[in-house]
Amino acid sequence: MDTYGKLYLIPTRLGDNPPLEVLPISIKKTIEYIDNYIVENEKTARRFIKRITPSKSQPSLKIKVLNKYTNIEERNTFLNPCLVGVSVGLLSEAGCPAIADPGADIVRLAHEMNIRVVPLVGPSSITLALMASGMNGQNFAFNGYLPIDKTERKSKLKSLERISSEQNQTQIFIETPYRNNKLLDDMIAILQPNTKICVACDITLPTEYIRTMSAKEWKNKKEDLHKRPAIFILKKD
Repeated sequence: MDTYGKLYLIPTRLGDNPPLEVLPISIKKTIEYIDNYIVENEKTARRFIKRITPSKSQPSLKIKVLNKYTNIEERNTFLNPCLVGVSVGLLSEAGCPAIADPGADIVRLAHEMNIRVVPLVGPSSITLALMASGMNGQNFAFNGYLPIDKTERKSKLKSLERISSEQNQTQIFIETPYRNNKLLDDMIAILQPNTKICVACDITLPTEYIRTMSAKEWKNKKEDLHKRPAIFILKKD
């Protein structure tokens, strides 16, 4: 294992701001010496690498694409360079790798292959939203996407609200950006009037908006969230 390369988990920006405004210098230093990458989208990954290290040779990059179309047999070869001493970077499309991101499969594979995993510091919209929400940061759950079906969504929101109250647990979830406004409308209509709702969108960007209010208060103070990346949080005391 000591002679193996490492798997570096490399966070990226949450938007199009200058990389070193939101990323530590360790990201730049790591990208400067790594040529092998696993990414979700090759075009945007190359653009990011060029932005953070303009002098790096693009032809030298060896990029593997990991998305819903990647078959398991191909995926299982992505860390083979590590077996001959070459480190690999798992580069997120936005935020931190393996957090609401397909990279978790690669991290699990690395552990199975006895390859050292090195997580690097960077922005996570989930944790940043929780930090700014004023809700319980000692006990929380990330639930991914809620059901699209209206009846199922209503049931899920009621369930999360009940769990939040019974376990003193903050509930976090996301939505496809073009359905953000509909989700907020549903939350306002379905949740108890005193249940707290936090909406955090465009995190780290100039248009950043983070607000926590009760469901009742949100009725008259809604923000247009259409097509803006957002995190939704609820907490019932």
